[in-house]
Amino acid sequence: MNKQGYIPKDLHFDSEGRSKLISGIEKISKTVKSTLGPRGQTVIIESTDHLRGMTVTKDGVTVARSVFLDDPVENIAIQMMKDASNRTANSAGDGTTTAIVLAEAFIKSGNKFIKGDHNVTQVVRHINQIIKDVIVELEKNSKKITKNSLLDVAKISANNDAEIGQLIYDAYQKVGKDGIVTVERSQNHETYAEVTNGIKVDRGYSSNLFINNQKKDECILENVKVLVCDQDINNILQIENVLKPIIQNNETLLIIADCGMNVVNTLAANVVRNGLKLCNIPSPSFGYKKHELMQDIAVTLGAKYISEKTGDDLSTLSIADLGHADKIIVGKTNTVLIKNEEPSELMKIRISELKVQRENLTDAVERKFVDERIASLAGAIGCIHVGGNSDIEQKEKFDRVDDSVCAVRSALEEGIVPGGGIALLNCARKLTTIGKNEEKEWWVAKDIITEAMHAPFNQILYNAGMDADEVLSYLKKNKSFGFDVKNEKYGDMYKMGIIDPLKVTRNALINAVSVATTILTTNAIVTHARVGRENNNPKN
Repeated sequence: MNKQGYIPKDLHFDSEGRSKLISGIEKISKTVKSTLGPRGQTVIIESTDHLRGMTVTKDGVTVARSVFLDDPVENIAIQMMKDASNRTANSAGDGTTTAIVLAEAFIKSGNKFIKGDHNVTQVVRHINQIIKDVIVELEKNSKKITKNSLLDVAKISANNDAEIGQLIYDAYQKVGKDGIVTVERSQNHETYAEVTNGIKVDRGYSSNLFINNQKKDECILENVKVLVCDQDINNILQIENVLKPIIQNNETLLIIADCGMNVVNTLAANVVRNGLKLCNIPSPSFGYKKHELMQDIAVTLGAKYISEKTGDDLSTLSIADLGHADKIIVGKTNTVLIKNEEPSELMKIRISELKVQRENLTDAVERKFVDERIASLAGAIGCIHVGGNSDIEQKEKFDRVDDSVCAVRSALEEGIVPGGGIALLNCARKLTTIGKNEEKEWWVAKDIITEAMHAPFNQILYNAGMDADEVLSYLKKNKSFGFDVKNEKYGDMYKMGIIDPLKVTRNALINAVSVATTILTTNAIVTHARVGRENNNPKN
């Protein structure tokens, strides 16, 4: 920054600016698109975040996020492509490479077909309208997912790893449609699935004196009354109204609240000396998440949530305010609350509200938090623990498993379409009948979209070392067919198990078009002037 307090700028206009944007697009696309398809290649990334300073991956969004360029205009294009891939990953969990391949194809086709006498704004307007019609066509031709196709989606998204696909399939079969499957790093070389039936809380016992299963270091209790409270309990007399009847009737109590050490010690001493069936875990999470999780727990267990925010007072606490769990398993770091009953109407309403909330979120972390809340309320949580013989192997496998889990979730939500780029290829064949218009700009838009939607199919075959034109000429004669690149045979894509989630294909297309149309209508670019760079300002 100079003495006047402003930052000097470089200006880039017309074809010169766009050519630099396209150069940046080509660079990130070339890096990412080599990973596409069953015969896609891995990419090695220099990384300070992992052991030995590198990451080996086939995950498109991981590759995209690692790319930065020195040229400011090229780097702007990189950031736009990253935004498209990130939005695709956040909304559908997969399809990031497809989004980048499509974006590059739309931009190159736009440059090819748009001439000087064309109204670019009108072309872009037609592109957006035709894409809406294409999405309607995709939705019309999609199918609901079945048990067999669920397994196929899991395998394909894990880069045709049958073992990982089976693990994910088994986990989803157990948790059901509303359940959630998460991915964590394993503490050893093994990759395995774990399914919890009930609410999982990220807090363990406040004292190891509550342990009654020494072999597993757990406190396991059955037929448990549960107190859910966000207030600090610093005196045992604060909960006297419920403790007395619990002790008198020889019942079991779990207190989910932050208790002072005096209260914890009093409860623990009574467990050890008098054989009382009591346990305490602190409130889960922090801030607004704590409040929402506590509400979820209360709704699931049928408890009244005792909260300062709603003006509740512990002095008015009664047995009627307690919830009920059929069984609790309290470990050192987490707790599972099991309730073997059908979801109440209140729970069903809460789950539907959370699903709407999730659709309106764009932040991946926030979406994951809402997903976990839905799964907790639905009563089933699965976790795939990913292991590896090295940090590099574990990281690469983790990316594949995470993509596959997200793809299955998307397929469950919206259904499936033929994979291998065939769904978009089929739509491209029908473009002459979709939203037909006599304006010359409509025909330009149609040509751009037709060519661009061939790109994922062409790239998959290119990565496999095959001739796309030869395969395409055969498919034109047999329009109901697709091509299995892995096994090099033609056939029905659904029957061959080569399928993609509709949500993934739809979001990749929408986000690619968004980036491409922005670049095609860009005529001026303003960047910070770099020290030591030759000034690129045009002469007046």
